[in-house]
Amino acid sequence: MFSLAKENIRIAFDSIKSQLLRTILTVLIIAIGIMALVGILSGVSALENTISSNFSSMGSNTFNFQRYEFTAQRQSSRERQKINPIIDYRDVKDFEDNYNFPFTNVAVSFYGTSTAEVKYENKKTDPEVAVLGANEYYIENSGLDIEFGRSLNVFDIENSNSVCVIGSDLQKALFPVENPVGKTINIRGSKFKVIGVLKEKGATFGNNQDLRVIMPIQKARSIFTNANINYSLSVKVDKTDMLEAAQDDAILIFRNIRGLNPIEKNDFGIERSDDLLNQVAQQTLALYIAAWIISIITIFGSTIALMNIMLVSVSERTREIGVRKALGAKSKTIAFQFFMETVIIGQLGGILGITLGILIGWGVSSKFDLEFATPWFAMFCAVAIAFLVAIISGLFPAIKASKLDPIESLRYE
Repeated sequence: MFSLAKENIRIAFDSIKSQLLRTILTVLIIAIGIMALVGILSGVSALENTISSNFSSMGSNTFNFQRYEFTAQRQSSRERQKINPIIDYRDVKDFEDNYNFPFTNVAVSFYGTSTAEVKYENKKTDPEVAVLGANEYYIENSGLDIEFGRSLNVFDIENSNSVCVIGSDLQKALFPVENPVGKTINIRGSKFKVIGVLKEKGATFGNNQDLRVIMPIQKARSIFTNANINYSLSVKVDKTDMLEAAQDDAILIFRNIRGLNPIEKNDFGIERSDDLLNQVAQQTLALYIAAWIISIITIFGSTIALMNIMLVSVSERTREIGVRKALGAKSKTIAFQFFMETVIIGQLGGILGITLGILIGWGVSSKFDLEFATPWFAMFCAVAIAFLVAIISGLFPAIKASKLDPIESLRYE
């Protein structure tokens, strides 16, 4: 039995080799469907990994005040879009002074610019460095870590010291061989002593998180004096079971600061890091569904194409089938041979599709600085689908070949 199966597999490979061009075209048709599935799922998975890692680094016990909600609901054209006022310095200062919930740290920050030029002796960067003004809790609340040196402390903030913490890329650009801690850099004509360097965070969607400078908030306000600076508030709760109460108290205080009466809606946004992760999961779920729909349509076309090609193959080899049956080959042997041809072609298409899909996913991840991970689930699905396509496509041609009459087949021209 085993030797017969081995012989049929060998005959199937010989038949595939004899029709090489047709086989290559069929394999490519199947590979396109599998490539679409694996490639899209790889890209979506990389996007989800990147966003999730960025948000999860903040911890699930953090919430943030911002000008608008993370996801604003789309309004109809008849409705007037509500424009929230910016969160100005008086708002954040009043919140710091009035919010005294236990086991909480309030981080205040603002972006001075994202196009600063930083100088050190005779070296200078391109004008693409982000400068942030922040208090002593910003680095901790944002999930950042210090590689070496130290973070901003309460004395730096209260005394408005001319010190700063820099990103790892800025350190590589200005201090490729030197230890930057203790060195003095120049930003917009002001000198700052480097006290620490952040651990590398990478870039997301082209936004380099390692090319930045964090300085005491009052010092930053003296340099960046724009009238409409929008500030950010981040509250970290040390005890997770107190998060809900801390958030409710924070909202009440901020509504009072804004002067809202009880029936007015919030004119600011508030988001928790775990809420952001849930929203990201919902968005990526929609992308996963879209990927499956696109792939199923493509794979359905591949199934029809493979079945059609195998039917043509049966017609072309009718005389060969008649000779084999005349020499004693059983119907199930003929069926098994054609079925094995279909399975082999399907698996070759699956392997090629998986390879191309992974390359596409890796290329997209590299292009947009995403965290690529090997799509094991997508690969497993691709192998299963390729096998299913082969079964569906090969069953009818194999049955048709096995039922051919040997006498009529020998007469076939």
